[in-house]
Amino acid sequence: MDTSAIQSINVWPLAAYFLLVIVLVAGILALSYVIGERHTASAADEPFESGIVTVGRARVRLSAKFYLIAMFFVIFDVEAVFLFAWAIAFRELGWAGYIEAIIFIGVLGAALAYLWRLGALDWTSNVRTLPKKR
Repeated sequence: MDTSAIQSINVWPLAAYFLLVIVLVAGILALSYVIGERHTASAADEPFESGIVTVGRARVRLSAKFYLIAMFFVIFDVEAVFLFAWAIAFRELGWAGYIEAIIFIGVLGAALAYLWRLGALDWTSNVRTLPKKR
């Protein structure tokens, strides 16, 4: 059998699936536009949180420490997933896997100690006093 014929036999289900997805997405969008609810009230365009109309500016400046803590959380969560996978395969890995996990935990501990020493985990505000104008 010709190789191009074999390739076309293997590709047509993928093309049919792709076409089906495009038709389905277009259909859902068209259906939601046709039967979707229309809001004409002036309050419909105002943002709200829990039914309370906001007061003041929406652009609140947050300290970079919030984002830093979020990044630490994500990093240590990913590392917890690695340790969970190691715990599942513990018997198959043997002593070599145990030593590698100890090294991994040691690196995590060293990184945490470094961040702690740097003051990245310190939430106290360092209030700087501005010099008084004379």
